[in-house]
Amino acid sequence: MIHQLSTSATTTNFPQNSLPYIINQFMNRRAFIYSGGMLAALSASAALAAPLNGRTKPARGIQLYMVKEDMERDPVGTLQLLGAMGYTRIESYGSDKGIFWGKTNTEFKKIAAGYGLNLVSTHYNPCTLPEFDKLAADAAEIGMKYLVCPWLGPQKSIGAFKTFADDFNQRGAICKKHGLRFGYHPHDYPYKPVDGQLPIDVLLAGTDKDLVDFEMDVYYTVTEDADPYAYMRNHKGRFKLAHLRDVLKKRLPAGSKEESACDIGEGIINFKKFIATGQDMGMRYFFVEQSRFHHETPLQSASKNAGYLKRMS
Repeated sequence: MIHQLSTSATTTNFPQNSLPYIINQFMNRRAFIYSGGMLAALSASAALAAPLNGRTKPARGIQLYMVKEDMERDPVGTLQLLGAMGYTRIESYGSDKGIFWGKTNTEFKKIAAGYGLNLVSTHYNPCTLPEFDKLAADAAEIGMKYLVCPWLGPQKSIGAFKTFADDFNQRGAICKKHGLRFGYHPHDYPYKPVDGQLPIDVLLAGTDKDLVDFEMDVYYTVTEDADPYAYMRNHKGRFKLAHLRDVLKKRLPAGSKEESACDIGEGIINFKKFIATGQDMGMRYFFVEQSRFHHETPLQSASKNAGYLKRMS
């Protein structure tokens, strides 16, 4: 298994672009930096303290769905690599192996922590309220902060979204009972009018701010011609989490796979401004989530995005 590899320099020949090879390169580079006396300058605490327009640079996070094929093949080895890239926070999702990837909640937390990763939140699969209560208890036991609904799907009437808002309030109350927070992750459809109203506005108005937060995917907000800054200002404190991916400067034709997504820093979104404004408006958790990979693998994209966030100042 990949997590059993030595982190010291080695002459072992792995196929280039294989996961073991990439991990080996990261480990050798990290070992070189540490042995060169640069540990203090590049420590996690120093990286997180770097200014972002006078603010504290947020911890680098990644949604594991971005590297889902790698997680399904080798979850422990993939976590090892993400930690080596400099990520310190992860958001899981409802995989076929569950949000803890075939492990117990405490086992997964220990494995992730061994690579410097803190499981902050997770998306979850559709479930009943009693099932959700059990999930919330497991999440709370290991110090997680959020359970996030990732998908509702387009609906034929706005009344469906009002029903969803009621359900969110119930799940938010369950989370609060366990010391967690509940969140909702809008895709593109909540920004499309239904019966003359925007579902995102109905969900914001119909949910209790003390029970329900939102996770803005800035890609969808921008591609649906909504103003992410207006939403953050007008609903200050509601958008506590964010997914980070950029929008191509030249859009692809509608209907193209994932259309116009690209690695952060390569498109039209000013992420320094977005993160700074988000922090001012109460946003606390930022997760990279690329969905379209152009001449690169998901892991290569994850590395590129981590590097961009690290250089941001």
